[in-house]
Parts: sequence; structure tokens; C-alpha cells
Amino acid sequence: MKAYVMLAPGFEIAEATIPIDIMRRASIDVQIVSITPFEDVEASNGVVLVADSLLEDTDLSDGDLLFLPGGMPGATNLSDCEPLRYYIQEYYDAGKWLAAICAAPLVYGRMGLLNGMNATCYPGFEQELKGANMLKHTVVRDKNIITGCGPGAGFAIGRMMVSVLINEQTADTILRQMMFQVYA
Repeated sequence: MKAYVMLAPGFEIAEATIPIDIMRRASIDVQIVSITPFEDVEASNGVVLVADSLLEDTDLSDGDLLFLPGGMPGATNLSDCEPLRYYIQEYYDAGKWLAAICAAPLVYGRMGLLNGMNATCYPGFEQELKGANMLKHTVVRDKNIITGCGPGAGFAIGRMMVSVLINEQTADTILRQMMFQVYA
């Protein structure tokens, strides 16, 4: 299984790194891709993450899942990237997995991909998810699209992506190993 994580300047660091960590623990081939001409991409809080490749040099067609971390202005930077929108449409048309968290579901909403589907996002971005049935859930999966509500949903969306790419047992095992919700 192969997942591409798309980084744009102003992304939310937790929304990128937690799901990347969970997927890599599941032995998913995760490739971090910068939509900029630079491998170093600065998050909304100033942390810099180094991408594995640049979008202009990467063919995303061999992936099984495309993931968009949110954050601002990261989500709008992703939405403004025409080559990325091309790949998103290809994934959608092929029934491949698309995932986005926080403000990033606005990319799918602006493209009309959420019309008639259940979705979630960071509060205040609901109007950007045109045609979606908005749910106040941490993570929502409808058909081939997974959406998450914000930075705190990093573990939940990471779990969901492993569940659909591998299986739920593997996802749950990884979260237990990470001591996620062990103590109540």
C-alpha cells in the first residue's frame, strides 16, 4: 500500500506527523510531497518538515491514498494547486482513497467531490464543503473519502487510513502500542 501526504506552507504539524507516524508503523509506504519548489515546508507554527519529493517531480498515480493535512493557510494553498487538483480528481474517479483533516476538506468541497456525502471539518469551514451533509464527528468515512475535524483528530484519522488500507485489527494494535487511550 502507498499513501501520499501533501504538504503546503502553513500546514498543521500534528495533522501531518501523527497520521504519517501511524501509517508508517503499519508498514504503509508513505511519501511526503511538497507542493512548493522546495523540500522544506514550514508549518503554521514555524516547524519545518522535509518532504521526500516535490510534486513537480512526483507521479502520484501509483498511490492508494492521498492525504491532505489542514492548517491555515495550508488548506487554501493546497486548494490553489492545480496539479494537485488534477491528481485528486484522478483518485476520486478511480475510487481511490482521499483523506483530509481540519480545514483541508475544503479542497474536496470546492471541487464538488463531497456533494451528497457525509463529512466533517474544523468548525467555521462548513460552508466550504459544498453539498456535504455535515456531521460533528472526529472522523467521517463516506465511500472513498475520509474527513477529520482538526488537530486532535490526528490519531483517529491515522487509524481510519490504516483501517481502510490494511485492516482495523492492525490499526487498533498500532494505537495500543502507541499507548493511545490506554488509561481511562
